[in-house]
Amino acid sequence: NVVALDYAADEVVTTRGTFGAMVEAGEIAEARYVGVLQGDATRLPFADASFDRVITSEVLEHIQDDVAAIAELVRVLKPGGTFACTVPTWFPEKVNWLLSDEYHAPKSVGGHVRIYSTTELKAKLRTAGLQVYGSHRAHGLHSPYWWLKCAVGPRREDHPLVTKYRNLLEWEIVEQPGSMKVAEKVLAPVMGKSTILYGRKGVPA
Repeated sequence: NVVALDYAADEVVTTRGTFGAMVEAGEIAEARYVGVLQGDATRLPFADASFDRVITSEVLEHIQDDVAAIAELVRVLKPGGTFACTVPTWFPEKVNWLLSDEYHAPKSVGGHVRIYSTTELKAKLRTAGLQVYGSHRAHGLHSPYWWLKCAVGPRREDHPLVTKYRNLLEWEIVEQPGSMKVAEKVLAPVMGKSTILYGRKGVPA
């Protein structure tokens, strides 16, 4: 069963609509969809050891007290359960910050408050009680898109170059052409926009 949680009310509404459409399309069984909640990652509304798997995607870089959030995510994970998280990769993210101060906090309300190195994040996950067993990068084609957005202004969604690149990424996601898969495979290890880490919660002796 799937439960989603977000701090932003508008994101909760959007995600509920997405899940509802997926249920109607038969992509997920209605019985497997529990709901989408609004909440604070540093104070999760779940009992200890509630979930077999916990996924946090592009979230931790937004939270001031990321140590508290990680502790909460580990708390609600069952012993032996799997944890996965994605955060912006250090190098592409650093370029974004240098190109525009409107991309990140404090000018971007609710924006990114830190840039993680993989070493730093792994250390925080281990301190919280996770055995980190894998990591990789993804979305190599997305880094230039964000560099372009930051160069022209993060809020300029109507800029012709931004629009063309966004259309290219949407086409790649929907059509998944072989040429783009090859490009992603080559670029992801070098400049993947996201770093993904996997961990497992230890089982008490």
